[in-house]
Amino acid sequence: MTQFYILTASTVLTMALSTAAWSQETHPVTGDKLAEDQTFSYRLLDQFPSIDPQLVEEVEGGHVSRQLYEGLLTQNADGTLRPGVAEEWSSEDNKTWIFKLRPDAKWSNGDPVTAHDFVFAWRRAADPATASEYAWYVELAKIEKAASVIAGELEPEELGVRAIDDQTLEVTLGQPLPYFPQMTVHYTFMPTHQPTVEAHGANWTNPRNIVSNGAYTLEEMAVNEFFRLKKNPEYWGADDVIITEVTGYVINDVNQALNRFQAGEFDMMDELPAGSYPRLEAEAPDVAHSVPRLCSYYYTVNQSESGHEALKDPRVRTALSYAINRSVITDQVLQAGQAPAYSFTHWATAGFELPDIEYANWSQEERMARAMELMVEAGYGPDNPLELDLIYNTSENHRQIATVISQMWRPLGVTTVLSNYEWQSYLDIRGNQNFDIARSAWCGDYNEASTFLDLLTSNNDNNDGKYNNPEVDRLMEESLTQADPQPTYTQVEKILAEDMAILPIYHYTQNFVLDPSIRNWPMENVENNWYVRDIYRAAAE
Repeated sequence: MTQFYILTASTVLTMALSTAAWSQETHPVTGDKLAEDQTFSYRLLDQFPSIDPQLVEEVEGGHVSRQLYEGLLTQNADGTLRPGVAEEWSSEDNKTWIFKLRPDAKWSNGDPVTAHDFVFAWRRAADPATASEYAWYVELAKIEKAASVIAGELEPEELGVRAIDDQTLEVTLGQPLPYFPQMTVHYTFMPTHQPTVEAHGANWTNPRNIVSNGAYTLEEMAVNEFFRLKKNPEYWGADDVIITEVTGYVINDVNQALNRFQAGEFDMMDELPAGSYPRLEAEAPDVAHSVPRLCSYYYTVNQSESGHEALKDPRVRTALSYAINRSVITDQVLQAGQAPAYSFTHWATAGFELPDIEYANWSQEERMARAMELMVEAGYGPDNPLELDLIYNTSENHRQIATVISQMWRPLGVTTVLSNYEWQSYLDIRGNQNFDIARSAWCGDYNEASTFLDLLTSNNDNNDGKYNNPEVDRLMEESLTQADPQPTYTQVEKILAEDMAILPIYHYTQNFVLDPSIRNWPMENVENNWYVRDIYRAAAE
């Protein structure tokens, strides 16, 4: 039987911490003197729509979920897998997976966490009645009969997951998937407490009702203002958790947020003001950080029936893409190490090789000249102008990028109306295809190229532009059974570039500021998955 228990330096650190008792004044591994104040606070750009694991659909909610709930597996500081609720995981054929759960895992109300809790949660994610935006992820993971359950053709009980006993979960896939354990880190596959969900319905995540199994519990929340978490004494690893309280502040204005950080109001913020990173790094190199992050920033083009007729023409989409001077965005607007993107998959994705996309090798002058030719060929241009609506969620950075790109499109005869919406409205408008072009970003749900490329298959609910190419669908399906899918991924990226399925703009870095007293931050985790249970505050030197 093949075992997938991964022992790394970070795992060794975690194991060492398990022997610690936090009554001591110094960290047992690093030797740092611990501060008396063991709290952590950070800034959120937007209010998360949900912290129900099966309903979370965006980054902010994902960060909170990782503190409140624990899935089968979690990640070390470098992104490698480590035990979560599951102590061991194995498969003989990459198709039937067995997860052995730790017997001391508990919910915050003291109930044991069992394999039945995972069965309930995963069936709930696939059940059409839940209306999960991530139901497609269950199908993407190739869990047996997921597609039929999601389509409403089979009952959720038919899903290929079962509890052999309280501590043993069996997952049956429709075909072998060697990276399936990586996929279980995602919040969609975190457990939910069935009695609480059934007792309170949509209100089960309210602070007065919620029952969770992670290192923290939800104590207080004021929508669009803040939330507060407290250390969960029932968590199986509670003795190792140093930070006792977590507070998140919702601050839409990025400049106001930075001012408040510099005033000492909270410990961490990302998405810094555009262009501010070089100054911040020069002034405080121990505070400002820039590391690769597995996200790609792009514009979604509405190619559905409700979309603008001009945008259904690949020549128009291509012209819009060619006209974007990506180096201006990365080097002059953002200035924090982002890389211009001409393909979708982030360059730092494990095992991925950037394909040779022809227009990426042209000068911007060559791209612009070809863009103008394509617009004329499509019947548009300065003599027959287009007006397009570009939507984005509230952020000064998004506004600056949209403003600059709209100016780049003017020589093509394109007038751009910029429409700003708060987060939930933006998600609703984009998800219902009530737009022409939409600011978008995709962050990898696991560290493998398919996490990006599957987004643009026709059956993916998060394919908000409704791009549809049967050849892309076929190739991505074939990649699942290939020993080396990289050549297929390259082929798919080239098709996406030819169709200009999206308008890629840049590949992210995670640029952020962090109070230097906060230690053990996972700088090497390109998925930006962080767990407050692993960090601590050092005393002032």
